[in-house]
Amino acid sequence: MWDEKFEETLRKHLPFLGDGEALDSSAALRDLGLDSLGTVELMAALESAYDVRFVDDALTMENFSTPQTLWEALSGLAGSRAH
Repeated sequence: MWDEKFEETLRKHLPFLGDGEALDSSAALRDLGLDSLGTVELMAALESAYDVRFVDDALTMENFSTPQTLWEALSGLAGSRAH
């Protein structure tokens, strides 16, 4: 599962997710209000928060489809930076 910083950052970009509503790992981010502009803003926020860069092959719609796929992509970027 992801850390608190990830969930806080993600929630700021999901206008259709209520404050007290649980964030399901398999929820479609588009259904929660993440549009193309929101995706770019979310990517920038995650890059800043985790000191990583989404390289070209990480910039896929699939990576930004659910919280779980996004966390896995982010974790992979953070892991590759450590090597």
